[in-house]
Amino acid sequence: CKRTGGEYALGNPSDPAFVVNVAQRFHVDFVFVGPEEPLFHGVADALEEAGIPCVGARRGPAELEMSKAFMRRLMWRHGIPGRLRFKAFKDVEDAVAYIREYAESVALKPARQVGGKGVKVIADLQAYLSREKTHVKTEHAKIISEEHMKGYTDIEDRILIEERVEGPEYTLQAFTDGRTVKPFPLVQDNKNAFEMDIGPETGGMGSIAGRGRLLPFINEQEYRRSVEIVRECVRAVEKETGQKYKGVVSGQMMLTAAWGPTIIEFYCRFGDPEAVNVLPILKSDMVELCEAIIDERLNKVKLEFEDVATVVKCVAPKGYPDRRDLAKGHPVHVDVKAVERLGGKVYYASTDLQPDGTILTGGSRLVEIFAKGETIPEASRLAEACIPYVRLTDGWGVFHRSDIGSEILLKRRVEQAELVRGVYRYRFRKGLIGKTIEWIPGKGKIVLEA
Repeated sequence: CKRTGGEYALGNPSDPAFVVNVAQRFHVDFVFVGPEEPLFHGVADALEEAGIPCVGARRGPAELEMSKAFMRRLMWRHGIPGRLRFKAFKDVEDAVAYIREYAESVALKPARQVGGKGVKVIADLQAYLSREKTHVKTEHAKIISEEHMKGYTDIEDRILIEERVEGPEYTLQAFTDGRTVKPFPLVQDNKNAFEMDIGPETGGMGSIAGRGRLLPFINEQEYRRSVEIVRECVRAVEKETGQKYKGVVSGQMMLTAAWGPTIIEFYCRFGDPEAVNVLPILKSDMVELCEAIIDERLNKVKLEFEDVATVVKCVAPKGYPDRRDLAKGHPVHVDVKAVERLGGKVYYASTDLQPDGTILTGGSRLVEIFAKGETIPEASRLAEACIPYVRLTDGWGVFHRSDIGSEILLKRRVEQAELVRGVYRYRFRKGLIGKTIEWIPGKGKIVLEA
């Protein structure tokens, strides 16, 4: 930076006083708050109060991501489409009692955002396995309370139990100034650690984006509905908190039989790795976009991207995600020039730069490889060609998902979407969208309104 001569400050980015002090010392024009925890701790509020323009949700709107229970309640109170049935618990024993009473297929989650950890989806479909499934659910509820939520005291709810839904997932990222929502092209993240969607959930092992703004398995109508859901949530959160949402808003969504486009979670930031698909191909001026958000004139500027397909593949040390202790502390070598000669780009992630210049793994995904092409499979092949240039010099292994962006996985996503689409369109025609139908012996059909 010419203004500071390259000077930088080290400190806690979630400490509002520290961030304000640094911003004042460096005489910044505005601050872009990227990660979620500084937003949860009121960094954007402190900057605004100090008269420093900021792109980033204030503490109230940021609760859309921080508290998954707040997000669910907000959607139900305002009747926003794409909402799921849920129960939130402040006490683990209450959650366990509920699990033991109701044998249902559910998603168990920490009620707070805890870095993408702790989510477990359990299908309870076979009666002969119900006891075992109940045991798994109760044990995971205890793990959420005792491990994943340990140390978090900024929300009351501890455990969230949601109805389980199925379908292809995708992410809609957008800029908003509180009045206008400017959506980015759709991206799909691949959460499972191993190929063909098996293994534990991770923060994301790679992501894809098609040419234009759609994915091969999401159509224009579904895209528009997804954007409208995000718009309605932005309006609703201002009504609830009295604070205008200015910054990035991302809906992690799923195409389900219940609703079509359905909200799984919200982020008050860019997705990781989803941001890497779209930011390198952004043609619009980022500073101009940020100033438009601050001045509430986002409707006056264009959000334009290169017309290419993109694929991001994450490389992680073995041990990730369940044994991060084993994945940490290994020396990294990346031949960046070789990757760039092939047409790819390298983005470092969970790595630690040592005083002697050595780069060590931090225990999570260590780099993300970006590639673009005319088609998603073409970009996937280019990213794949770059992977061998990432290694650990002590012999410890790394892994990635070679199937991300491949023809076979895309075909699987399209088939899954077509199956779901047929069901939700039928439900829409019959006036059953968002409703759950159950049959109780002696009572007959029961329709649960959403």
